Amino acid sequence: MKYALNLIILLAIGALAYLLYYNIKEPIDFRTEKDLRLRAVGEKLSDIRTCQEIYRDITGRFANSFDSLSLVLSRDSIPFEKVSEDPDFPGDESKFIYTTIYSSAKDSIENMGIDLSSLADVPYGDGSKFAIASDTMTYQKTLVSVTETSTRFKDFMGIYASPRYAKFDNTYDPNKMVKFGDMGKPVLTGNWE
Repeated sequence: MKYALNLIILLAIGALAYLLYYNIKEPIDFRTEKDLRLRAVGEKLSDIRTCQEIYRDITGRFANSFDSLSLVLSRDSIPFEKVSEDPDFPGDESKFIYTTIYSSAKDSIENMGIDLSSLADVPYGDGSKFAIASDTMTYQKTLVSVTETSTRFKDFMGIYASPRYAKFDNTYDPNKMVKFGDMGKPVLTGNWE
């Protein structure tokens, strides 16, 4: 009887120790995984923003789909303006020659380490794609191009996509968007930055 009681107490202590360990480990695992995944998604959104800026330099507007973004960036060239002193007027700082030089957009993108073929894929998203939109709008009496690219936390958080994990992070909402840009104003900032 004494051994049975000791065994039950030992098992109860073991179960309580496991529950304590799990209750401490779960929020740490959640925050570690959230930070890791959000960093990867933020880096991918930064790459998409860079591609959108290059696309705008080429076409004058933002891409409305990843297909058109990839097509233009793989086939067209980026214009660069070279400014040099006019040799006919040496020393005159008001006289310059402006020359447009073109560089392959695909080469520039590849040199930055950006893969156009997987640009739309959300990291850790199990096949999820980023949502992309662009348009023009009048902002302070000027017609401007606007764009927005986004995904939701639930698309890349895997097993942590449940609202129950909000108890570990007051700002966590699986339906919250991670994005850059805004269809209502001409900005390209990201809300994860």
